[in-house]
Amino acid sequence: MTIKPLADRVLIEAKEAETKTASGLYIPDTAKEKPQQGTVIAVGGGKKDEPMELKAGDVVLYGKYAGTEVTVDGKNYLIMRQSDVVAVIK
Repeated sequence: MTIKPLADRVLIEAKEAETKTASGLYIPDTAKEKPQQGTVIAVGGGKKDEPMELKAGDVVLYGKYAGTEVTVDGKNYLIMRQSDVVAVIK
């Protein structure tokens, strides 16, 4: 099954939460933070007054509580508006 976002929405595959700190300590599941970085999988067609600036393959940062979580074929994705994306990582 494929998902095609509508209007100014984007489909994002979130990056996995970190399991180990930079110093080598393991983070328990209860202390893991929700990731705020992901890869754009698909984009909508945009709006008349707001063209799409994002494209598939972009690595982006988004707000902690942005988007709606969906599960398709056992994989978790986020669908959010383009305006919820804060930055593109180059």
